[in-house]
Amino acid sequence: MGDDIGQLFAGDFAEHAMVLEKSREVLAEPFIRLVTASRACLAAGGKIMFCGNGGSAADAQHLAAELVCRYKAERRALAAIALSTDSSILTATANDYSFDRVFARQVEALARPGDLLIAISTSGNSPSIIAALDAARGLGVTAAGLAGRDGGQMAGRADPLLIVPSAVTARIQEIHILLGHLLCDAIERSVV
Repeated sequence: MGDDIGQLFAGDFAEHAMVLEKSREVLAEPFIRLVTASRACLAAGGKIMFCGNGGSAADAQHLAAELVCRYKAERRALAAIALSTDSSILTATANDYSFDRVFARQVEALARPGDLLIAISTSGNSPSIIAALDAARGLGVTAAGLAGRDGGQMAGRADPLLIVPSAVTARIQEIHILLGHLLCDAIERSVV
């Protein structure tokens, strides 16, 4: 039993390291564009909206909290919101329309030109994420995203789109939170 756990441990660390290195090689350019869009949005008085399902919803909440509260430095609060946090809006929209509309409806209500939506989906194919990106683009909101695999349906809808080069959900999520922390750090450095 212990040998199996040791192999699992070593194998997952090796796989993580490989995905981390591949991500470092391919994501610098779209990451810089995401930082630039985020800084411009906040500097102009806009807000950053995050959305995702499941673990990606947790990442959305986590990153919004880092911006509103603080990441590392003492600085002013930054306008950010996770669209996955209001259970009444989520359940009412899912009940009255469909689950596919839970984020799009909030984008329609809250977004203004100059705002930024960062949609998170490991597959790139979540219908609620695709609808949110489409709603944002229709309102003149910058629609960006974090995805995995081949980017799925988010490709062509999110720009910049940071696609983690992996098909393993856990590895994609690990890189998404790293990218999110790097984003918060880069944003914070521009306001302190």
